[in-house]
Amino acid sequence: MRALLSKAPGGPDTLVIDDLPDPVAGKGQVVVAVKACSINYPDVLIIEDKYQFKPPRPFAPGSEISGVIESVGEGVTDWAPGDRVIATTGSGGLVEKIALPQTSLFRLPEGRSFAEGASLLLTYGTTIHALLDRGHLAEGNTLLVLGAAGGVGLAAIELGKAFGARVVAAVSSEEKAAVAKEAGADVTLVYPRAPFDKEQSKALADQFKAALGPNGADVIYDPVGGDYAEPALRSIGWEGRYLVVGFPAGIPRLPLNLTLLKSCDVCGVFWGAFAARDPKANQAHIERLFRLWKAGSISPRVTETFAFEDGGKAIAKMAARQAIGKLVVTVAE
Repeated sequence: MRALLSKAPGGPDTLVIDDLPDPVAGKGQVVVAVKACSINYPDVLIIEDKYQFKPPRPFAPGSEISGVIESVGEGVTDWAPGDRVIATTGSGGLVEKIALPQTSLFRLPEGRSFAEGASLLLTYGTTIHALLDRGHLAEGNTLLVLGAAGGVGLAAIELGKAFGARVVAAVSSEEKAAVAKEAGADVTLVYPRAPFDKEQSKALADQFKAALGPNGADVIYDPVGGDYAEPALRSIGWEGRYLVVGFPAGIPRLPLNLTLLKSCDVCGVFWGAFAARDPKANQAHIERLFRLWKAGSISPRVTETFAFEDGGKAIAKMAARQAIGKLVVTVAE
């Protein structure tokens, strides 16, 4: 089978198409013929050895796939060849076939495309865990979403609205603001490009405060980090919850005196570890996501697809922070 492989640390241009042996389903496993693999920010980091997990090389990036079961191993009773499935993989998704534990699979509903299916679990799974378990988002709360036109940002807008929040979406361009508004944001604002000096940082904090209103944000969803983090924290409300989701703009250093003044919480969000430690709670979240998807309250926005050979270009676009919605690599038709 073909695979898009990282053979040495480096950027997307270092990835190469090569052949690997076809996988065989072990006990409790299935082999999935991959149809689509979505791209997420960890794919940018993992090939540069900057992610918290470092798979042995050669490995394929790609942590979220959809496809069709090709074969099943011993002890597999709930799945059969021909079943359409979606799964998170950690890595290894940019391949033509992959062996996965049966417990990691979810059924792709009829009428949903493989591209949509490959775009659901990681972004929405991360976000529902962040908003409910870590942010304790409640109806009537005000939610500030940074990077609101990316995959997790749009998920936060949709889930925020589904849970009854007022959503303020912060983005880096008017084009992205239009997408955030279409996703349901009540208010949008366009922030400038970092880095910021002290005065620019204060101006951005004032911009956040003006959009949020006098009580500030009850919950801040931050998948961006960098120089955007401190101005956002300055706009948080009393006993607000600041959700740390990711750092494409860099790892910030927050002045902790702000947490005292606002009596607020800074909460880390690590969905993968949560799902591994509490699979029942994660299963309940995923089942709720499927209900919201069926009801039309959420809908993965696939804005661009790439041929398998161009998977590196998709990762490069993600690295350049040019992605709107979800980027998906089509592995097979």
